[in-house]
This record gives sequence, C-alpha cells and structure tokens, in this order.
Amino acid sequence: MAAEDAGLFHEVLALSPMAQGGNLPYRRLCRSFGAQLTCSEMVLAHKLVTGGEKPLLRHHPDEDAFGVQLAGKHVDVMSEAARMAEEAGARFIDLNFGCPIDLIVKRGSGAALLQRPGRLAEIVAAVRAAVAVPVSVKLRLGYNEDKLNVVDLAKRCEEAGADALGIHGRTRAQRYRQSARWELIEASAAAVNIPVLGNGDIYTPWDVKRRREQTRVRSFLVARGALVKPWIFRELIEGEPWYPTAAERFAIMRRFVDLALEHFGDDEKGHGRVERFFLWHCGFWHRYHPWTHDDFLALGDESLLQARTPQAEGDADTLLLASPEEDDHRLIWRRVLDRDYPGA
Repeated sequence: MAAEDAGLFHEVLALSPMAQGGNLPYRRLCRSFGAQLTCSEMVLAHKLVTGGEKPLLRHHPDEDAFGVQLAGKHVDVMSEAARMAEEAGARFIDLNFGCPIDLIVKRGSGAALLQRPGRLAEIVAAVRAAVAVPVSVKLRLGYNEDKLNVVDLAKRCEEAGADALGIHGRTRAQRYRQSARWELIEASAAAVNIPVLGNGDIYTPWDVKRRREQTRVRSFLVARGALVKPWIFRELIEGEPWYPTAAERFAIMRRFVDLALEHFGDDEKGHGRVERFFLWHCGFWHRYHPWTHDDFLALGDESLLQARTPQAEGDADTLLLASPEEDDHRLIWRRVLDRDYPGA
C-alpha cells in the first residue's frame, strides 16, 4: 500500500456507496460540499470480468479519493475484478458484504456472505494480495438478530489484511428499518486495530458529535442523509446545521443538473437520463426538514432519519419543494431546467 494512502480512512467523512444514489454527478455534488471519500455504485464482479459494468468504474478528477465497490462470491473473480478496478484508477477497493437486496443475496453475494465467515475472509485475503491500493470491507451486524457476528467478522477481516471496515449498524433482515445499533459498531472498533467507518443514521452534526463522544469511531459513512441533503458534509465539517433557503435549494438542484448534463450529455438522450435521475432524487430531496437541536434532543437515542417529517411551512416554493407528489417533482424539474426559480 502506498504511503500516501496509509491515512485514507482516518478521520474522514465519506459518501457511502449507494446504488443509483451514488451516480457520478451526485458524488461530485457531495464532494463540492466536503465529502472526503467517494465510491462507485456497487459493481458486480462477475459482470465486470466478462466485459460489463465498466461505466461504473468512471470517476471525475474532482474525486481524488475515489474507490470502487465490488460484490461477488468467487475468490478468483473478485481478485480479477479488483485488479481491473485498480487499473481503472481506483484509489481503494471496497468489498460489499452488506448488500441486503434479495437478488444479490439469493445468488450468494452481498450480505449472504455474513453467514460464511470463512469464504468472506478468503475473499478479503485474495483481494488484498491482488492489488496495491487499500482494501476496505463493508459489513452489517449480522444476517439477522439470531447471529450478530460482526465482531468476529471484523477480526477475521483484519487478519485477512483489510485496511479498514465500514460497518452498517443494522442486520441484513432489518434492511434500513429501526435505528442503527452503535454499541455493536463500537464493540467491533474495540476489537480491531484498523479504522472503522461507522454507518447508520448520520443526519445532523449532532449525530456525529454524539457518536464521537460515545464511541471510539472517528470516521463516518453517510448514506440516506446525503440523499436528503447533499450539503450534510458542510454541516458535519463545520459542526453546525445549515438551513438553506428555497432559492438556495433550487440552486443546488441546478448544480446537480449541470453536473449530470456534463456527464450524460447535453442532448435529447442525455436530458432523458438526467430527468430520470433528477426525479429519483426528488424522492429524497422532498424529505428535507430544518430540524433543530431541540428536535434532536427530544428524540433521545432515536434518529431524526427515522422520525416522521412534519408538514412543511413557508412560502409557495418551500411547500413545493416539500411535496412528495410526482407531478410536483416534474414541475420542479421543468423550473430547474428553465432556471425558473428565485435568484436564477
């Protein structure tokens, strides 16, 4: 591992790898707000080595700490895919043993390998031997509540040569329901000597402050919080919330459109792809609410990500941006595309 990469996972705020949500333009948007690590969407190793998935390896020069996430169950295939990702410019390789999607699990990949610790460790060791860049491993607490084996898995990954662990504080069975169990993330961090990136319910600067006070975890993966508000990284770095106006939120959406058109092309086909991504993102953006520290304290150990979003208040633009209706999302798309919003 190169010396300049030795501290890649120490004291960082990373955008978690996410299917669809981790598209290149959105990664750049989050990077502009301070995301210190970015990663590709999940790449299926067997498809990559047989000629597919290569577009997912692309990254922008803005992403100077970019990794490629791989999923698969075959040792040789994962090793070859890792070599290909390294050759394509990945600064690190992330092995996904946490994906809960039925299709992936039924094929024996993703979270299915939480039930096969020996095979999981074998893959980690083989990938570590195959590449010169750092290797991180994404885990969940276990496959279900009956076997919370994350501490054992964390130790096995370290012994196999992993350089860092990303631990999502839920089981595969939980998917994204219920609050993350940070006490088990902490137990895992206590059991190893490599960086642990905590993942689960990071939504406000107060969440990070709490986890830093209650655990030894110093690096964090942000997923749904970044989909709702890409400026979350600014908040986490500054330690203070930012409450953008409706005009500022429209401008952020326009920034995403500009980045997406640059990536997908400013033609009819490109516009179609950007529109699909934009409308998908609206399904998260409308959930934004200007939560306060009092709101955070009132929920105790529960997460604001799990809380029901209150009805929006404010002017017509604020109410429009809070709408969950697809017709309103299409209206927002047209207004953003036509620069028909305050301050444009």
